[in-house]
Amino acid sequence: MTQTVSVWLVVLLALLAANLPFISNRLFAVVALKAPKNLAVRLAELVVWYLLVGGLGLFLEQRTGQIAPQGWEFYAITGTLFVTLAFPGFIYRYLFKRRA
Repeated sequence: MTQTVSVWLVVLLALLAANLPFISNRLFAVVALKAPKNLAVRLAELVVWYLLVGGLGLFLEQRTGQIAPQGWEFYAITGTLFVTLAFPGFIYRYLFKRRA
């Protein structure tokens, strides 16, 4: 797998994972819950998805060569990017008016 393919894979997976908590009513899209998910559960799930996608990105970067040092700035930028990617799912769940 080339570096370009790895980058696009991580970006597309981040887009999917960022919207999954808002689109699915199941916990991590697998576990059915007795009560509907509230915003706090969805945000906690969003953090877990961020860590999983980041771990995959770290793994793919390690496979291609030396891992670049990452300070707090890297995590601040990728975290805000992940939240930005989650915006369509948030709009769909909370702001989109559904007709009865």
